[in-house]
Amino acid sequence: MELEAGSVVEGRVVRVTDFGAFVELPGGEQGLVHISQIAHEFVRNVRDFLNEGDIVQVMVKGRDAKGRLDLSIKDLTPAPEGAPPPRPRRLPKQSPEFENKLKSFLRGTGGFGGKGGKKGGKKKR
Repeated sequence: MELEAGSVVEGRVVRVTDFGAFVELPGGEQGLVHISQIAHEFVRNVRDFLNEGDIVQVMVKGRDAKGRLDLSIKDLTPAPEGAPPPRPRRLPKQSPEFENKLKSFLRGTGGFGGKGGKKGGKKKR
């Protein structure tokens, strides 16, 4: 069976990893459903959505540079209406102690890319 981009096939989940699930398709070929292609919502844990032995419908997205199949479950389900797009996660704010240490360090070195040391000191030869 020749699998082309856009084909919809049924397969069995044979392995679940932290980054996705491997699905065996008719004919014995396996492909990966990446964690980002499982559901429209944020997927923290693949095992919350898929388990080994599950039968799933997947869409063939294509093949990567090494010829491996890229699959999607998300592309077969309609996006929820009115749901806001996923927001990028913010980085945690640094502690004030860290900020003070960084400022002190930068003053002592003359800032980013500074020569460092005290002004008017002897030059090394």
